[in-house]
Amino acid sequence: MEKGKKSLKISMYTQKGGVGKSTITTLLASVLHYRLGYNILVMDCDFPQHSLSNMRDRDLKSVMESDYHKRAAMKQFQTINKKAYSVIKCKADTALDLAYDYMERNAVEPDVIFFDLPGTANTQGVLSALKAMDYIFSPITADRLVVESTLAFCEAFLAMPASAAKQQDLWLFWNQVDGREKTGLYDAYNRVIHQLGLSVMKSSVGDSKRFRKETDDTNNYVFRSSLLPAEPQLLKATRMDLFLKEFLKIITI
Repeated sequence: MEKGKKSLKISMYTQKGGVGKSTITTLLASVLHYRLGYNILVMDCDFPQHSLSNMRDRDLKSVMESDYHKRAAMKQFQTINKKAYSVIKCKADTALDLAYDYMERNAVEPDVIFFDLPGTANTQGVLSALKAMDYIFSPITADRLVVESTLAFCEAFLAMPASAAKQQDLWLFWNQVDGREKTGLYDAYNRVIHQLGLSVMKSSVGDSKRFRKETDDTNNYVFRSSLLPAEPQLLKATRMDLFLKEFLKIITI
């Protein structure tokens, strides 16, 4: 990280469950940290399930029990000589303080801090944490309820008072896109999004069963893992490679 450059605070946020915010967070964090050389910190604020912290525990167990993942982990450590990124379990109202405390205690500051927040906006601390983010990325799927709920939240959130010194970007992106769905549907939704003055990413993430499988459910490949980056061919197959390029361009890391 460049001297004097601040850590970027980013959240994949949506009020709707099951649209992939935690999965996308893990995929991005792992590729950025293990393959692209950035230093990452993940704040798991999604109380009480803490899905990312629990995933890390399962990943550690899988690496010890699977020869394939054990070899991959050894090769990775020998190549980059870098520890796994930290996943800190917390609540939304303590997340920012704990992240700052982490930075004070560690010599290497993170380039990016991902905040995995609860989907319920009225949970204590969620809105104040979101207002502290540099970037918010909100996944949407081609479901009317998901789109309407997300657009309503984005409009209300952006209308809230903000600090004059705070520049904040909010981007929508299409996730779990089925190649068999009509493109006209997405075009119609995108027109509505633009009419509302909201930003939507050009790249979309394809749907795949791999998004629902962790390392303890795979024997000969790596995709969703907090200890290893997804394999390049799988990123390409799900269009995550194009999403990653656009994501990096947006955040100008």
